[in-house]
Amino acid sequence: MSEVTGQDANAGEGPQFDIQKVYCKDISLETPNSPQVFREDWRPDVNIQLNSEAEQIGEGFFDVTLAVTVTATVEGERTAFLVEIHQAGIFAISGMGEEELGPVLGSLCPGILFPYAREAVSDLITRAGFPPLVLSPVNFDALYYGQVMEEQQG
Repeated sequence: MSEVTGQDANAGEGPQFDIQKVYCKDISLETPNSPQVFREDWRPDVNIQLNSEAEQIGEGFFDVTLAVTVTATVEGERTAFLVEIHQAGIFAISGMGEEELGPVLGSLCPGILFPYAREAVSDLITRAGFPPLVLSPVNFDALYYGQVMEEQQG
């Protein structure tokens, strides 16, 4: 007969991660130069900005928001469209130390939310009458660890 120690009894209770809900907090589309912009040659400069933030909303529950802003300009400074999405999710996370929690909230969760934001951006731009725009995949691990390195150096 084997004896179960306290450490063995808790072996199945390691880190826990679960997606509770994925939702859109905010979504907007602006086309300030319509309809004139549709008559111009379509060679836009596209600027994409990403930002994420996490907030603890209860014991073991975190709300993570990925903000995606896409701006297309033509002929220098004229804005063709501006799309902003705040894609969010509620995640149940437990059994992790601070060192493990940072990468989960700063990389894993935004990576889960990104496909939802990418789809919404593409849909809005197409509905506004512009050619489709599909955002390229993002390496959230590299972004997170780059930000950590900047904070350590600054």
